[in-house]
Amino acid sequence: MPKFIPYDPSQSKMVVVSYADQLQPGTFEHAIHFLIEQKLDLSIFHPSFKNDETGRPAYDPAILLKIILFAYSKGITSSREIQWSCETNIIFKALSCDTVPHYTTIANFVSGYSEEIETLFEQVLLICDEQGLLGKELFALDGCKMSSNAAKEWSGTFKELEKKRDKIQRQIHYHITEHKRLDENESRDDERRARSEQAIETLTKAHEKIGRFLKTASPRMGKGKIKKEVKSNITDNESAKMTTSKGTLQGYNGIATVDKKHQIIVDAQAFGEGQEHHTLQPVLNAVHERFKRLGIELDDPIITADTGYANEANMQYLHENNINGYIPDNKFRSRDPKFTEQKENHSKRRPITGKKKATSSVIAASEFEFDPVNKTCVCPAKEQMWLRSEFVDRLGHEKIFFEGRLTKCRACELKHRCMHNPDSANTRKGHGRQVSFIINKGQRAPNFTDWMKRRVDSDRGKLIYSHRMSVVEPVFGNIGTNKRLNRFSLRGKKKVQGQWQLYCMVHNIEKIKNYGKWAA
Repeated sequence: MPKFIPYDPSQSKMVVVSYADQLQPGTFEHAIHFLIEQKLDLSIFHPSFKNDETGRPAYDPAILLKIILFAYSKGITSSREIQWSCETNIIFKALSCDTVPHYTTIANFVSGYSEEIETLFEQVLLICDEQGLLGKELFALDGCKMSSNAAKEWSGTFKELEKKRDKIQRQIHYHITEHKRLDENESRDDERRARSEQAIETLTKAHEKIGRFLKTASPRMGKGKIKKEVKSNITDNESAKMTTSKGTLQGYNGIATVDKKHQIIVDAQAFGEGQEHHTLQPVLNAVHERFKRLGIELDDPIITADTGYANEANMQYLHENNINGYIPDNKFRSRDPKFTEQKENHSKRRPITGKKKATSSVIAASEFEFDPVNKTCVCPAKEQMWLRSEFVDRLGHEKIFFEGRLTKCRACELKHRCMHNPDSANTRKGHGRQVSFIINKGQRAPNFTDWMKRRVDSDRGKLIYSHRMSVVEPVFGNIGTNKRLNRFSLRGKKKVQGQWQLYCMVHNIEKIKNYGKWAA
């Protein structure tokens, strides 16, 4: 029989633990402990406490801040899990000095001190400057869209929400009728009766929730030139529906402005808007005001952002405020000869083996009879198209959009030559041929977008913009992958922004630990 080292689960042993020894220099937990104890001014939290004469003692903000920042660095956002970690994890015990704050205390601290958290963010930024971590020469701005604590199923315009409420009302009426029928027949199907009662209760709550929202809230309007109603959300009306590469979500866009030298985040804000170009001006204004308030001097820094921030209003803002910015339009690569071969080799329209090759060319828009005066359009089959919309694109072009009647396109002999995907015309949700025209084509005067095009297309512009991705994308990679932030757990722009700034603070403290003078 083999020999094993004997063990006894019932044995006991006294172990002496020094909490100070658990916070070893060079670790992230030691950096948090040192900054909070020696460098950061936490007196900003004191005015909220009114227990100097009466009331029970409160947990010190230093303790709560330490365990929250360390938890976020490990991808832990749940307040209950942070409390459990304080009971079981030796590092959390060392940071909390063997106290165990209740999860409600932790949650209230994260959600209730947004303004104080922003002040702390600025204190950490000032330390980064003192440590020589800010280059102040080039800043990259970008956003990271994440879900919030709100379901997109509760989103819609007021008209859509009214329809949803009416639909729920019909469902309630059906279940009530079914419940009465069971009573009249003296049915003994108790399980079915219980399900019906539960459905009525759930649907009634939903009906009342929508009704209260429609009475107390106002329609939410977009920020474009043409004011149009956008979808509201009953749970969190400051969040928005956003389209991402992973689908549509209900949440916020965490915007970060990052310094090139050591990828320090100099500004962190959350916006409940799907389109990013509306956020450029408030972000740049906030950065300017913050640096002025902190006494950090800037000497004509370069600002870069991706094509999502490009529109005529932003280009005019940069030009009139003498901001050294480089923001390309979505056609800038097509003007660069270097990308010609790449487009040919990696085109999206590539034939799929075993399937019918997609039609590469269709009847051009020039073959349609467009009347710009009467705003009418006739297709090559001599059918009148309907005017779907008129709008101004991000480049300032006035466009008019027409679409063919689906019933006409479905039966048209030219559909295989006219439509990119003629098979879609046979589906219920298909569309007829779509075509758009620029009304002022050939008559447009030079604008601020043209000014930016010349800047971005220059050799210097291409060189500067090439740094954007290497500056800001690793930051989102660190926060999203290493710190595992994939959704905001709070509701309301103010609270979500506080949580976003806490995560960005974790990133900056990590940079201080790795590259600051103390690390050397």
